Amino acid sequence: MRVISRPSTARCTLAMYVSFLLGEPHSPTGNRLAEVMEISHDSVNRFLLREDYTPRDLFEEVRSGLTLKGGTVSVDDSVLDKPYGQLMAFVGYFWSGKHHGVVKGINLMTLYYTDPHGRHQPINYRIYDKTANKTKNDYFQEMLVEVLAWGLQPAWVTGDSWYSSTANLKMIKNHHRGFLFALESNRRVSVEKGQWLQVQQLAIPEDGSLVYLRGFGTVKVFRTQLKNQPRHYALYQPNDEDWVAFDRPAFLKLHDQHWQIEQYHRTLKQVCHIEHFQVRQPTAIRNHLFAAICGYVQLQRLQATDVIRNCYRLQRELFNEVIAAFIKAFAPNLGHLNPHFQPPVNA
Repeated sequence: MRVISRPSTARCTLAMYVSFLLGEPHSPTGNRLAEVMEISHDSVNRFLLREDYTPRDLFEEVRSGLTLKGGTVSVDDSVLDKPYGQLMAFVGYFWSGKHHGVVKGINLMTLYYTDPHGRHQPINYRIYDKTANKTKNDYFQEMLVEVLAWGLQPAWVTGDSWYSSTANLKMIKNHHRGFLFALESNRRVSVEKGQWLQVQQLAIPEDGSLVYLRGFGTVKVFRTQLKNQPRHYALYQPNDEDWVAFDRPAFLKLHDQHWQIEQYHRTLKQVCHIEHFQVRQPTAIRNHLFAAICGYVQLQRLQATDVIRNCYRLQRELFNEVIAAFIKAFAPNLGHLNPHFQPPVNA
């Protein structure tokens, strides 16, 4: 983060930009912010190009509101749609679960933390940069090592099948953390030594089944059904803890905690306007994404303190008084309209 050695004279600040993203319902552009706040458009551009916010800044922002020991870290990524992005940094083609296909956009990878008291916030992130010659798994391992070095002591790490490579699972095991990761249906497991079969071929009871995952070691496998499609999950507990005690309710609780990151991505797009920017330079894009994530952090704080009921009602209720005043002022002018008017049948 840029260190300020004297009082700032900047017309556009992070607080202003974040508040604008949360308050503007339809057109969160630099021109619109300049119009609303009566500042120059260059002031907004200078803000986006001047600052140097990093994932560590995000962690320091949220750490005081979380219990850093004993929670769950979830990893996932989301594609920010940019179908018309020309000469824009970080734009590429990525698989999108929303569109069920490859789309043009920016890939944002996130570590999301849920503490033992149920409080949850994003704690680390990466923007996929093809020039860095790294895979999503490389970014995931970097992010996890970072948050552990920053003082986080999670009990669990969760993720979908994209991040369940043997290298990732072994890395988590080496850091003495438990995990719950989805598995592709063709992953090889063994119930009896020397006999391998695909996990989809297993008869798995409700409370899971102990198996040997090829290339890793002993895990407990669970199965769920989503839209009539079976999904498989591998659970690992460090230090040979009691496998029997981890039954289906415990599995579902951990599985539900991972779902928080899906809600996070939805809120970023629908409320925080993380996709809505028109800048091209890498620095400006990074700062916009950081601001949008900070907007989500503030929404979570307001919800935790019962200032707002949920993130989605904030913008909806923000303009209630304005709309009501407009109706009261404008409706009398329409009193001459015939309430019994019926349009022609062939109109």
